[in-house]
Amino acid sequence: MVEVPQGLFPVSQESADAAFDWVFAPWIKDMGLTDFVVREGFVSMRLPYNEKLAFFSGSICGQAIMAAIDTAASMAVATGHRFARGTAYQHTHFLRPAAGDDLMITATVRRFGTTSAYVDCQVAFAGTGKLVSHGVLEFAY
Repeated sequence: MVEVPQGLFPVSQESADAAFDWVFAPWIKDMGLTDFVVREGFVSMRLPYNEKLAFFSGSICGQAIMAAIDTAASMAVATGHRFARGTAYQHTHFLRPAAGDDLMITATVRRFGTTSAYVDCQVAFAGTGKLVSHGVLEFAY
């Protein structure tokens, strides 16, 4: 079992950057997620537009969006008082191409249960607030 550094969990506004750095894989960090806003049961973050994450058309690819959704949801679950074992389920709807603007990802825990947590995520353009995609996730304890 890996020893968790003191003070990282539950994730708070003060520990968000350190928890993000400790938990996530280097390629997730390379996506450039930033501007964390954290409170119990909620996390938001910005995914800056990056051509390295885009298709030939200029739209951010769904794989990157789904990874950002899972990252935000994981952090939102980590604001609770139990340590999740990981994502058990993720379903994402893509509503429009994600091109030409940064994306804001918000994750809201709808239920901290006894065996799992249920999270609702929205991805919207930073400038207009128009919804780009919507995801629901379940995390196992």
